[in-house]
Order: sequence, then structure tokens, then C-alpha cells
Amino acid sequence: MARRSLIGPALVLLAACSSAPRVATPAPAAAKRVQVQMPASASQGALVIGRTTPGAHVHYAGRDVRVAPDGHFAIGIARDASGVVPVSVDAAGFAPTTAKLAITPRDWPIERIAGVPPATVNPPPEIAARIQAEQARVSAVRTRDDERLDFLQRFQWPVQGRISGRFGNQRIYNGSAGAPHSGMDIAAAQGTPIQAPAAGTVTFADPDLYLTGGTVVLDHGHGVSSNFLHLSRIDVHVGDRVEQGQVIGAVGMTGRATGPHLHWGMNWFDVRIDPLLVLDTH
Repeated sequence: MARRSLIGPALVLLAACSSAPRVATPAPAAAKRVQVQMPASASQGALVIGRTTPGAHVHYAGRDVRVAPDGHFAIGIARDASGVVPVSVDAAGFAPTTAKLAITPRDWPIERIAGVPPATVNPPPEIAARIQAEQARVSAVRTRDDERLDFLQRFQWPVQGRISGRFGNQRIYNGSAGAPHSGMDIAAAQGTPIQAPAAGTVTFADPDLYLTGGTVVLDHGHGVSSNFLHLSRIDVHVGDRVEQGQVIGAVGMTGRATGPHLHWGMNWFDVRIDPLLVLDTH
């Protein structure tokens, strides 16, 4: 005779019993295994949201992933990830389990951009040093791992407009190969108000970075953050709590830009993810 008991929203314990000739005596309980709720596949550049038993430990890509009190967690899939990647989960008193996440490949077209200021494509040594220092400042705030769950909100567009540059596409600036595009460009008029796509805390705000001009980083918790580049005006300060839809600044063309637009990028720690996919899946 088998008995099934439910413990928590995502954990099932199976206990097997064996019968003696006259008295039924329970056999030792089978190993309890943590279950994980997450998609079986995800696209390159996706933000994957999963759920497991509260108190469990999740391990992915060499990182111990924060698990919320209700079991939610987030992981980011890199642009160049491929194959099937493991997500390991363990908890005290339970047998560990490993979920397999199949990565769906994408095509990465080439974007050719002309008319970019030459010093932003091949900067002289002193400018290269400034760029490196500024990028290090931005990278530092992406190491935060706050317990807030703002990333669970349904994300909204920060501005309305034509997508003029897509995440992950290989870029050629003035004929020179650059890094793949790290976010999504949205064409909009100079001065258009930019609204927070989800709630968060401002962790970076600087009006004059060399490449990205007016720059704001908004942290959504669990390592998930948004960055907004080329702003003509910044209306928030580091440490501000921002609610979804709140205006954080205005569209501009500061830094390396050939026209007014908003560059909206997203990260899971140092892993760049595609904002368009977040909009599509939330």
C-alpha cells in the first residue's frame, strides 16, 4: 500500500510501505527530492524565472542564486549560451535535483552604423582609460543581490517608439567591428519622458559618461537591473525608490549616439539579457 502526502506547494514526499504476514509495517521512507518549476527551454538572452521549495539552494553558472521566501528565483541566459545547461537545487533533508534547461539559439544580424564620432570608436589612450573607469563603476552596481522582488512585475515599455537597434546584433561602427549590441534602442523625440518599466532602486545616475552619456541604472532585485543610456535629463538620484511608471529622465542623444533614442539594457548581474524578451514573457 502506498501513501502520498503533500508538503508545501512544490514538494511531494513518497513513502512506501511493506506488509508483514500479519501486521503492516512501514518501510523506510524513500529519498525526498526537491522539485523545481521552470521552463524546459529558454532563448539566448532570456530572463528565466523559476520557483522551488522555500529554503532551497539554487546553483547556476557557478553562482549561488538567491531564492525568495516564497521560492521564486531568477537566472539570466547569456547571448552566447548554447546546448543544455544544468540548474542544481538542494535543501536540507532532501535529495538534490538538477533541472535541464535547453537553450534556444537565435540569429544575430549585423547592424552597420555610420556617422559615429571617431573618438568614440577608436578612442585615444586617455579617453580609453576614462571609458574603462566609467564602465567599472557601472559594473560594480550590477553586483548587488537585493532581496526585493520587483523583477516579478509585468514590465512595460519605458517609452513608445520604433525599435531602431536590437539586443545581441553585431555592430559595425564607421566600418569597424564593435561589441554586440547590449540592449534595445527605441527611437523617440528628444526630451520624451522615460518611465520606469518596473519598480526598483536607483543604483547609478551620471549625466556625462563618455560612451553612454546620461546613464541611469535601476535595480529590480535578485541581480536583475535595467540601464537607460543617452539621456538628456536625469530626474532621479542614487538611492531613490522608483515605482513602475515613474519618470526617471528624458530621451536624448548624449554619448555615442547619432540621433535621439533610448537605449534600454537589462542585466542579470554581469549577464546581459534582452529587454524585449522580458516584455514578451511578463
